[in-house]
Amino acid sequence: MLTIYYREIRGFFSSITGLLVMVVFLLLTSLFMWVFGGQMNVLDNGYASLDTLFSLAPWVFLFLVPAVSMRMFAEEKRSGTLDLLFTRPVREIEIVAAKFAAAWTLVILSLIPTLVFFYSIYRLGSPPGNLDIGGTWGSYIGLVFLGGIYSAIGIFSSSLTENQIVAFILAVLFSFLFYLGFGFIASIATSGNWVSAIEMLGIDYHYQSISRGVIDSRDIVYFLSVIFLFLFLTKTSLQSRKW
Repeated sequence: MLTIYYREIRGFFSSITGLLVMVVFLLLTSLFMWVFGGQMNVLDNGYASLDTLFSLAPWVFLFLVPAVSMRMFAEEKRSGTLDLLFTRPVREIEIVAAKFAAAWTLVILSLIPTLVFFYSIYRLGSPPGNLDIGGTWGSYIGLVFLGGIYSAIGIFSSSLTENQIVAFILAVLFSFLFYLGFGFIASIATSGNWVSAIEMLGIDYHYQSISRGVIDSRDIVYFLSVIFLFLFLTKTSLQSRKW
């Protein structure tokens, strides 16, 4: 399992993929936070906050994470190396977990440089340190888990096809559905207990909840459940080739 994990990590950084994802993410967030004028600009906004990062990152990841994960199984299928991979003394779920962990690692590595933003805004506050620390760390935890869900969805989408473009499109659609789709359905549904239940199926509901700085076990359980669901679906998709 570790061999596959390290192979995927090396694959990210031996090509332009890994570096490009990190650069694009950091460039976009930096431009909106510090360069482009408007409400999203920290200096124009007038108060110390990382809200721009935490509102923009889910949308940037919505496209960047599928771009990373689209090749995971699709390329293996296209090149014919998938069957060779499964001849190794490793279980299917371990292969799925290794590829997922590699994609999630890249997401986390992309977030680490943004701690510079955190320190800068912390020092720019008046007085220095005038920043919602709890909400900030809660939002970071939410972003890490959101990246994990996107990675799991991307891995699943890649297992469905040997075409990387199709895998990318499917991953974006599934990710969007889980991020905002359920909230949209709830907003147009008639009032009742079902409305709240439908809304709670969406990522955004739990992401906003944990961003308040209160680590609720229900949010953690939701994130982990969705991740495990798509990893299980990926395993099932790969096993279907034997049917």
